[in-house]
Amino acid sequence: MMDQQKINALGDELYEALCGEYALSPLTDREPDIQIEDAYQISLRFLQRRVNDRGETIVGKKIGVTSKPVQEMLGVFQPDFGFLTNTMEYRSGSEIPIAGHLIAPKAEGEIAFRLNKDLVGPGVTEANVLDATETIIPCFEIVDSRISDWKIKIQDTVADNASCGVYVLSDNEVDPRDFDLPSLHMKIYKNGRFESEGFGSAVQGNPLTAVAWLANTLGEYGIPFKAGEVILSGSQSALVPVTDGDELECYIAGVGGCKVNFAGSTKV
Repeated sequence: MMDQQKINALGDELYEALCGEYALSPLTDREPDIQIEDAYQISLRFLQRRVNDRGETIVGKKIGVTSKPVQEMLGVFQPDFGFLTNTMEYRSGSEIPIAGHLIAPKAEGEIAFRLNKDLVGPGVTEANVLDATETIIPCFEIVDSRISDWKIKIQDTVADNASCGVYVLSDNEVDPRDFDLPSLHMKIYKNGRFESEGFGSAVQGNPLTAVAWLANTLGEYGIPFKAGEVILSGSQSALVPVTDGDELECYIAGVGGCKVNFAGSTKV
């Protein structure tokens, strides 16, 4: 186990990189013995700085690297997890400034879950997740690594709050009980052209499975899901790099869509 002084130092590095919009060399290159438990503790220090120094509040959680296309693109072959804060949320139709906010953004089309009951793992099942979910929402997560050139291993991305940048929620919210979630078909368009597609089944076979996994994983650390929180369930398709002036849209048949525009200079 890494000592607390080093954990704090690495968490502070990530926080300063976020504030200064620059990337760091991979933690796994500098600390080859780093474990996932160490990375999680680093992420908590990173989060603590955001809450204490910038006044951010936790509004949800996220699971990432759940689908095969994303795993293959990043070279990370197990899920990661992180936290959502109030400053990360945008609504559909928003313009997201890249300069001052993001370093090397990529977009993922996902299904978000809005909870109306607490969930505390371990022992959470898919049925428990469905029972605790008020609505599902088409969304984009804009992932953004504070690690240089996306040269990440699982420990790097867990430490870096699961490479979360910001997320965008649709105005369309529906009851998940009205749909077969693995069959939900999402199409993504970039600048008006078809970019990619995927089904809910790309996310660990079922988005409910992914959310249950996250509840149980965080439960082992004493972290509950709380009523009112938003949970991002993981990407249904490959990552889409975005830059100045790009416009993205996603549509889930029978559910609705989400749209976002990007402005400002992308940092290199």
